[in-house]
Amino acid sequence: MHLYSYLAKEKHTVMQRMRGWLTTAYRLVILNDETFGEKFSIRLSPLGLLITTATITIIMTTLVISLVALTPLREYIPGYGNVSDRKELLKLTTKTDSIEQTLEAKESYINNLINVFNEKQEENPSKPRKDSLKDYSKIKNEPSSSDLNFRKEIEENKSNQTTVTYASKTKALNDLVFYSPVKGIVTTSYNVKENHFGVDVVTKEDEEIKAPLDGTVIYTGFTIEDGYIIQIQHSNNLMSIFKHNSRLNKKMGERVKTGEVISSVGNTGASSKGAHMHFELWFNGTPVNPEEFVSF
Repeated sequence: MHLYSYLAKEKHTVMQRMRGWLTTAYRLVILNDETFGEKFSIRLSPLGLLITTATITIIMTTLVISLVALTPLREYIPGYGNVSDRKELLKLTTKTDSIEQTLEAKESYINNLINVFNEKQEENPSKPRKDSLKDYSKIKNEPSSSDLNFRKEIEENKSNQTTVTYASKTKALNDLVFYSPVKGIVTTSYNVKENHFGVDVVTKEDEEIKAPLDGTVIYTGFTIEDGYIIQIQHSNNLMSIFKHNSRLNKKMGERVKTGEVISSVGNTGASSKGAHMHFELWFNGTPVNPEEFVSF
């Protein structure tokens, strides 16, 4: 009991000494070495000195972080980089990847031509192995009579609706006055059965392509198959598409006027066989024949 009281008393004494040392005031005096006149004096305590040092450290750290994060000084930090350089690098990487895919497609096309010229026959693909894990002989794949009648009814209604719908759409577009994008010769016409949803118009390379109607550019990009593409959304849910361009003069989101230059005729894309303009018209999500509304 006496030992516990002694230790508690000693601990209390140490805390009092520490508190007394932290709160003891000192005076820092600067004197003239020749006249011993007082030039400057300040009253300090260890606790006040610690608080002042911590405050200055926090303020300086905040200032340094703000300068690095909010000013161009961050670009001089090794490994931080420049935001604009990163965007440009990403753009160049994407374009390089597209060019690489285009070169691979053209290389495959040239190799196929060489094989044809050398009369080299293509090897037959290996037949898939028969799945012996399950017995499919008991599965009935023959449609029922009700299913056959339902299919026949759907096909008949589909053919009738297609004729009526296309006629009504054609009538709705007859009131519009289209500006001819280019002047040239139509080499491939609109053919839905062959999945050719537009017309191919041959003209000289780099010929300017003009907007057929007022609208807004909703897509610009590059694909391996169709090269540079630009799509314009017009009023009345009408959209025009131009493929195989050599360059694009408009960006996505820009407004265009009738007759305004939007791109140039080119020969980009693996499916292009020469300089021409591939032009499509889509109305309410369905392709229509451009030759019925535009004179080339």
